[in-house]
Amino acid sequence: MGQRPRPKPEYLAAKLLAIRERLGLSQSDMVRLLDCQLSRARICEYEKGVREPNLLVLLRYAEVAGLHMETIVNDKVKL
Repeated sequence: MGQRPRPKPEYLAAKLLAIRERLGLSQSDMVRLLDCQLSRARICEYEKGVREPNLLVLLRYAEVAGLHMETIVNDKVKL
């Protein structure tokens, strides 16, 4: 028996982009600030919704932005 795929957060990419823009950072600056051994291209993929960041990266986004994790991942909570 397989598991059903989990629903993809609809607004995650837009929220990650908004966080970076509110902080006034370039994608390269965000890479340095997150300190998770990411590339600028990976940040771009997150912001375009091509890929989803793992839990540790999401936690760093929340910490850097001074937000609760739920604010980032819950589509019902506005940024």
